Amino acid sequence: MRWSGVAGVDATRDDDEAAVISAKDILRGITHIGQVVEMPLFSQVTGNLWMGGCPVIQAPVEFDFIINLYPWGRYEIHAHQVQVTARLYDAAEIPDEKLLARLTHLIRQFCVQGKVLVHCQMGLNRSPLVVALTLIESGMKPADAIGLLRERRSMAVLCNSTFERWLLSLEFLE
Repeated sequence: MRWSGVAGVDATRDDDEAAVISAKDILRGITHIGQVVEMPLFSQVTGNLWMGGCPVIQAPVEFDFIINLYPWGRYEIHAHQVQVTARLYDAAEIPDEKLLARLTHLIRQFCVQGKVLVHCQMGLNRSPLVVALTLIESGMKPADAIGLLRERRSMAVLCNSTFERWLLSLEFLE
């Protein structure tokens, strides 16, 4: 399935069935600022909204919608899943704001319909950026959104200070 009218994103649906990866898998690593992290592969943020790292081999069957912000990681999806792929970089600049707005709009729509996984490579910067923005656009204060993501996932969430500063600056735009 291809989503039409959504510029900058590519959505596909696959009809293959395969093994399930457990959400209890653990990611371990070191951030670019030297912080040691250990966290679940996926973390529930609120209700149907989850975020995390890139699935390995197969997307977990329990997710209905997958927002893939790390297109370099390849894995299979299940027949019932819709995957939206957008290329975001974990860099010292904010990704295209129009693309971020399209993604947050889709996430809010998808959350009404089923379980949504937003992922990047490790689930520390790109996916928290998009998930925090989704929470902010749903009425949460930026600092509260960031705090919730750190509580639910890892204190290393948004260790990209450019992303964190930008999100916090949104409070003054309200």
